Amino acid sequence: MTTTLRFAALRFAGAACVAGLLGIGVPGAGLAPAAAALPAGVTGVTTIAPMLEQVTPAVVNIAVLSRAPQAENPLLRDPFFRRFFNVPEQQARPQVSAGSGVIVDARRGYVITNAHVVENAQEIAVTLKDRRRLRAKLVGRDAATDIALLKIEAEKLTALPWGDSDQLKVGDFLVAIGNPFGLGQTVTSGIVSALGRSGLKIEGYEDFIQTDASINPGNSGGALVNFNGELVGINTAIIGPAGGSVGIGFAVPVSIVRSVMEQLVEYGEVRRGRLGVSIQDLTPDLADSMNLAGDAGAVIAQVERGSAADRAGFRSGDVVTAVNGRPVRSATDFRNRMGLVRVGTPLQVTVLRGGSERVLNVRTGN
Repeated sequence: MTTTLRFAALRFAGAACVAGLLGIGVPGAGLAPAAAALPAGVTGVTTIAPMLEQVTPAVVNIAVLSRAPQAENPLLRDPFFRRFFNVPEQQARPQVSAGSGVIVDARRGYVITNAHVVENAQEIAVTLKDRRRLRAKLVGRDAATDIALLKIEAEKLTALPWGDSDQLKVGDFLVAIGNPFGLGQTVTSGIVSALGRSGLKIEGYEDFIQTDASINPGNSGGALVNFNGELVGINTAIIGPAGGSVGIGFAVPVSIVRSVMEQLVEYGEVRRGRLGVSIQDLTPDLADSMNLAGDAGAVIAQVERGSAADRAGFRSGDVVTAVNGRPVRSATDFRNRMGLVRVGTPLQVTVLRGGSERVLNVRTGN
């Protein structure tokens, strides 16, 4: 007997709550739960309650009222046709979904969540841990990174401090906080299982933190926090049978979240700069043929004529090894890095050409 695994966005709807609570369609329901990961053997800490008391007020529940588009006959869009045949106006049924969010700026009332949580939203309500219920305004959303920014008006808010996701290592302990199955705020613990996960075809730009902290539908937009109480990721998706948690969850690192948030605050959207190149991975075979040691980097396959890259002197066959001094691991890594750079940003790109290294200065275009 085989179990089909699938990727799932973590949006929660009412029916999913009932199925999840009753164990319907969830293989292994009734088995003993896995033990939570604790760092006692590493640091001697036996509880993280003091840290959670500080950070959980910054994690909110989000309820979204939306209308699902309905398939219809094109003739029904014609008012004369409807009037002639006395066809009543069709109304899309309202849907209520739930997710999670994180307050990242208490003074301005900014809340980060997933873009899919607030997709097609007509009304957005945010419930704080102290049970205050507030109307939220959508500042902007970016489907390519699955990040959205909301704004609420309230006093005495608690914001999570930013962590440094670039400093994470496999094995670091983490805590996931969110609203699984609409139950209310829930905390689970785990470790960093892997970093830089991509190729999952969940979002357009993928550089996920993988964790085994239990993440379920409704956790979307919730916080992934280190044991210092700092935000390091926004929980986004899981892989598992029937959308249930099997210890493989993914979060958008805050290095991406902060970059997206800055542009959503300034423009209400993300304005990505372009280099004008096609890229591919530096495979071991390709590295051998180019007499290169190692296979880290991205190969420039083609340069668009008249583009920013063309003007900066990029050539087909160049191997990009770093951007602004930060190493480039692969073509996906390079694409993700460029996808976060706004129009007009100057960059120093290190390339290997003909066995020698050189730095090209380029300013991203429209």
